[in-house]
Amino acid sequence: MILKHRGKSQQVFRITGARSGLAEDVRRRQRRYIISMGVRTLSFIAAATLWNVWRPLSVVALALGLVLPYVSVVIANAGRENAPSLPSAFIETPGRPMLEEGRRPPEQQ
Repeated sequence: MILKHRGKSQQVFRITGARSGLAEDVRRRQRRYIISMGVRTLSFIAAATLWNVWRPLSVVALALGLVLPYVSVVIANAGRENAPSLPSAFIETPGRPMLEEGRRPPEQQ
């Protein structure tokens, strides 16, 4: 929001709508990626272990291990460009109440 006061334009920002820092965002994405790659590794180990024991579950674990890298990259790279869940960065400042005609402000009486 652009606020005009005495002929000057000012922008008013909402602090709670500010994004997290870039370093914190990268750290969060790296953590998500490492966790998903850990799940992928465990799914490959499960597929190899269960191949002769229970083949349908082994095939599901193998499919998960093959699909998870793509999903992990998409999830890790998503987020910073568009964040519709964040509130707007602009707020309206409360206006000053108008005086009734004929009344003077308390400081001028």
